[in-house]
Formats: sequence, structure tokens, C-alpha cells
Amino acid sequence: MTQDTQRTLEIASLQKFVLFLGLNTNNQFMNILLLGSGGREHAFAWKLKQSPLVDKLYIAPGNAGTASCGETINCSPVDFDKITQIVKEKEIGLVLVGPEDPLVQGIYDYFQSQDDLKNIPVIGPSQKGAQLEGSKDFAKAFMRKYHIPTAAYRTFTKETLNEGLSFIDSLKPSYVLKADGLAAGKGVVILNNADDAKTELEQMLACSKFGKASEKVVIEEFLKGIELSVFVLTDGEHYQVLPVAKDYKKIGENDTGPNTGGMGAVSGVPFADDAFMEKVHEKIIQPTIRGLQQEKITYKGFIFIGLMNVGGNPYVIEYNVRMGDPETESVLPRIKNDLVEMLLATANGTLNEIKMEIDERYAVTVMMVSRGYPGTYEKGKKITGLNAVENSIIFHAGTALDSEGILNTNGGRVLGVMSYGATLTEAREKSYKNAALIDFDGKYFRHDIGKDLM
Repeated sequence: MTQDTQRTLEIASLQKFVLFLGLNTNNQFMNILLLGSGGREHAFAWKLKQSPLVDKLYIAPGNAGTASCGETINCSPVDFDKITQIVKEKEIGLVLVGPEDPLVQGIYDYFQSQDDLKNIPVIGPSQKGAQLEGSKDFAKAFMRKYHIPTAAYRTFTKETLNEGLSFIDSLKPSYVLKADGLAAGKGVVILNNADDAKTELEQMLACSKFGKASEKVVIEEFLKGIELSVFVLTDGEHYQVLPVAKDYKKIGENDTGPNTGGMGAVSGVPFADDAFMEKVHEKIIQPTIRGLQQEKITYKGFIFIGLMNVGGNPYVIEYNVRMGDPETESVLPRIKNDLVEMLLATANGTLNEIKMEIDERYAVTVMMVSRGYPGTYEKGKKITGLNAVENSIIFHAGTALDSEGILNTNGGRVLGVMSYGATLTEAREKSYKNAALIDFDGKYFRHDIGKDLM
């Protein structure tokens, strides 16, 4: 059999799969709308583009990197009216939601409420399900109810500030304070000094440090261990576990300084062996899925479970209701399956029929960021050196083309440099070699991504 014949048979098989699902009755191929603009979305677009099921891929609003994978449309991910217009005009057959905001604001429910939209799959949970990320208090109560291991906690408001200050005195350092709502990945503060923790609590509650997000603050027991990220794709009944990853949130090397949206990620994680992952399945994932079912929460999408390995036992730090960033840039490249086929199975409730195929190589992503991030930073810095990159994949996060077509920085996190390696050392070396070749004024990256796992 020739390669062309084999390819034809593969495409024919996948097309039959789509037609069988009844999700694509107008065209042989499917038009997909991807919402978001970061490195996660570039990784999604890169993966979706590889599928023979895709006719046209649209990304809203996208970035300079996603433009090479499909057509970018200037539209906010939370502008549901504009999204409706795009879906109708572009004959969209599936919507993949990248960031958390549209999910927390109820985009899944919005589609279900519209007669001309409700048959178009939206990959993501209902608004109630999105509260697993949208409200730390909701998530902790969910874990307590369904006996999912997590740190002990209490929730406080401005009215109970004094109780919160006393609660800090009852704890041993370190002190973990979490803004209840969405705070762009910056609402979690870990402090070693009780007085500093009390000042931070007052800033959050009394001074609205994170706005509406910190109207409630969760204070929880500090868990000592090593973190990892577990990603689950679920159709509400069945689930698939994607490659695990470990991300690095602090701006400074050796995990120092303030939290960021993520400075890099590694996938495979050596300590996440079969024995540990069996505990994750039994104690974390399965109770989570059962809890969603018992709460009658519609959930067809990704669950990001931030875990702490404490003496060989998993504890949940947080849920996210979408893929993480920059973990996605290391996780998706290790998935050999057709992503569109997986998403369609998610929408149709047949995810159990998918056999996951994982690349055994390590993947290491190093994030290059703007000087001043996660605080104030400048945009519009010319990016050079991309043409010199070899043996790495560059995922754009905060980039844009100017009026002359020149690539410039357009955010705090600018580029992710992802490399495969038969060993963790090999993958790291490739990423750092290429990160050194790329330049823009004020570029910064950590040099220790993955070093702690070696």
C-alpha cells in the first residue's frame, strides 16, 4: 500500500466518523472556532491544523503565531453576540474554548439557550461546572463533599476579616491566601510571615486588591511537597488522562518572586509513576467525575487538576476548567491522537472509545517574557532570531505584527520554546539553546525549568 493510499483511507475513515456523529451534515470537513489569544491557543491551533477533519480553522482573537494555522478574527472571547455572528457566517461546526473567562461567564449555557446554536458542540463545562475554577470556595466545598483530598481551609469576607486574622494565628507557616474569583493567575499568595499574611488579607478584603475576585478569600493549610498538573478530558461520563506536566509559576529561579501565569513547563514527570497515578485516578479523578454527575453538572471538556505530591499521596491544590498555560505547549505535542476526533467524541459521549497514544519523549517549554512582568512592562519590542531556531517549536503568546508586518512583543509572556528529547536533559538543552538565539529588548527567561526533576 502506498503512503498516498494509506492517507486516503485514513481521511475516509475519519470523515465517516464525523458523519456518524451527526455533527457535520453540511460539509465533508468541519469548520472550527478556537477562542483565545495565548500560547495555549497557538498550541491548540497547531494541533488542530494537523487534523484531516478540519476544513477551516478560525481563531478569535488569536496572535501572530495562530495566524499561521488559520484565520484570525478580531473578537473578544466573551463577546457572545459577535461569536454568534461568526459561528453563523463561517458555518462553524465546533467551538473550542481556550481561556476560563468565557466558560465562567456561561458560553456553554448561552449556546444551549439558542435554538440555532444548541446543536453546535462547545468544548467546555456549563457555567455551574466552571465554578470549579471561578470560585475557590465552591471548589473547596465540592472537594470536601466528595472526599477529595485537599488542604484544610476556611473562607472569609470583608465582614469576617477579624476572624480571618485570628485564623492566621492558628496556623503554622507558610500561609496560603487565595482570592475566590478569577485573578489572571495572580490571586494566590504564599507567605512565610504571619504579619505579612495578615497585611495581605487586609489588602485583599478591605482594599479590594484583586477587585471582585477577592470579595472572598480562602485561607488554607500549606502543603509541603512537589506540584504537578494532571489534565483530564471528559464527556461527562467517561474520561481520558492526558500527559501530566509540571509548571513553574514564580518569576525568579529556584521558585522565587511573585507568581506569574507560568514561566515554563515539563511533560513527562518522573515522579508521576504508575503507582502514584493510580492514586490520582482513585482518589481524585473518579470522585471528581462522580461528584459532577451527582451535582447534575454538565461537563464536556478539560479539567486541569493542580496537585501536590505529599509523601507519595496526591492532594488537590486547585481545579481549572480548561487546559493550563504554558503546560498545554508541552502536553499537546506529546499526544499522537487526532485532537478533533477526541473533541468530537467528547461532545458525543463516546470518549471511552478513544485509545490514547502518547509520545514517550519528554517535552520542555521555556517561556520568554517581557522585562517587568508580571508587573508593568512595555509592548512593541521587535522580535528577532526566530529564523535561526532549529529542533524546537515556537508557540506565540504575546505577539503581534505591526503595520509593516514586523513581529513585535504584545504581552508579558511573549514566546514559548518547546523541544522534544529522549531525555529531560536533551529536551532542556534544545529549548535553552534556541531561547538564546531569539532576542527582543528586555527579554527574560528562567534558566532552571525542569532542573529540579533531573
